[in-house]
Amino acid sequence: MDEPVKRIRRYDASRRREQARENRARVLSAAGRLLLDKGYVDTSMPEVARAAGLSVQTVYKVFSNKAALLKAVFDVSVAGDDEHIPMGQREVIQGIQAEPDAAHKITMYICHLAEGAPRYVPLQVLARDAARADHAAAHVWAQMRQETLTAMTYFARDLLATGQLRDTLTEEDVRDVLWTYHSPELYELLVLERGWPTERYADFLCDALINALGPRTATGQAQCRKTL
Repeated sequence: MDEPVKRIRRYDASRRREQARENRARVLSAAGRLLLDKGYVDTSMPEVARAAGLSVQTVYKVFSNKAALLKAVFDVSVAGDDEHIPMGQREVIQGIQAEPDAAHKITMYICHLAEGAPRYVPLQVLARDAARADHAAAHVWAQMRQETLTAMTYFARDLLATGQLRDTLTEEDVRDVLWTYHSPELYELLVLERGWPTERYADFLCDALINALGPRTATGQAQCRKTL
């Protein structure tokens, strides 16, 4: 008589993956609060673990060090979520790319920038200041800067492809102008230090960029005020 065939139980990793996602979300949330409340230097990984209700080992399993945790908090604050979707594939960026008018492209992008700036500019400032004393934080700050420069390179190409910018501007010119006005220092000066409303900051950037790049159909001014 044949022996009954034993069924092979398949390992279900879905619960483990869900638990890992939950742990990551708890760590990011706790770290975001602590970093902004206490600063980079005075926030420790054990403290993040306690705030998240997890073991230190669990935190280190997800993030190798505090600088990597800072970068992850920043990335989530920029995207608005922790989904693995590149910014270039997100609806807001694809909408900007699909817009044929250069001035409208600028306005749409600045509205998007101003909407997210309150979430992530304080983290950029935190990384910049921490970079002076911490090598790992310096690496994260340099990475943030390079990622912005890369994004502005793509945006410059997109704007130039409309054929509506000043004829004398090169891709590098447009990229550098965009990168400068995108800098957290402008938000820090105008909003955090001088107390400008976000809408005024957005309108300033729209007007400044449109004037600097000179789209011939400059119809994008003052639209951010209606959007934010």
